[in-house]
Amino acid sequence: MSGAEVSLGFEEGRVVVRKFLARPQHEGVGAIVRRSIGRFELRYFDPFLVLDEFSVTAPAGFPDHPHRGFETVTYMLQGVITHEDFEGHKGTIGAGDVQWMTAGRGIVHSEMPAAQGTQKGLQLWINLSSKHKMIEPKYQEMVSKDISEATKDGIKVRVVAGEALGTKSPIYTETPTMYLDFTLKPGAHLQHPIPVSWNAFVYVLEGEGVFGTPQSLPVAGHHLLLLGPGDGFEAWNKSSKNLRFILVAGQPLGEPVKQLGPFVMNTEEEIDQTIDDFENCVNGFEKAAHWRSGSALGLDF
Repeated sequence: MSGAEVSLGFEEGRVVVRKFLARPQHEGVGAIVRRSIGRFELRYFDPFLVLDEFSVTAPAGFPDHPHRGFETVTYMLQGVITHEDFEGHKGTIGAGDVQWMTAGRGIVHSEMPAAQGTQKGLQLWINLSSKHKMIEPKYQEMVSKDISEATKDGIKVRVVAGEALGTKSPIYTETPTMYLDFTLKPGAHLQHPIPVSWNAFVYVLEGEGVFGTPQSLPVAGHHLLLLGPGDGFEAWNKSSKNLRFILVAGQPLGEPVKQLGPFVMNTEEEIDQTIDDFENCVNGFEKAAHWRSGSALGLDF
């Protein structure tokens, strides 16, 4: 890195240390996901548990299911998904909208298509620290028009969480997290700071980009790139088409992780307790005893 580049906000640029192609697999009921974090080669990237790029067409979807111990971030790319849970919360999110759900001590919900055709999006699972795993569930939802955006020198960013190009998101994250949706026009060059202690990754959505160093080979869509140590990140669009990717970073928790499907705790004993709580509808799952979503009951949304 040249002295001129160092002066632009960071000293050590992060390079790509691992690359994965997210291949399609079945999930839920008839849904297709491309899972890049949470697969056998990458079970956990502290604090990130799962990253899915999903594609679902009715009647397929993600019917009633529980969560405990983490947050889910659903960011829609195409179509509309309806969410409903046992606390009475119900809503729809469409292209460009985000739902940041903190499952905490427990939630049972459904996520189902609410329009014709194929619904596409990203879902990220972010682990919660031991002191936050049993907090009350909550939601933060933002429609596309309310997500902060900024543009500069052929770069557009949608700030889902964190800050970029002088623009901040109002989303509060229990686990400190940056979630940025970048679009680079042909010829654009991005430089962005990242807290040195955080783990960071890129997921390519559209086009083809060069990441980390200008000599790196171009990377196309559906690839996850894990970034090494440093306090900043660079990307170049050397192609003739737009490049779109998400840059996500988070503060590692450094705690043991025990996971059984949708339950994420710190010890095997806590997982056993969670299963017992869910099966007996207690300690956060009381309303699961008598609740069924509209989709489960065959109702139209």
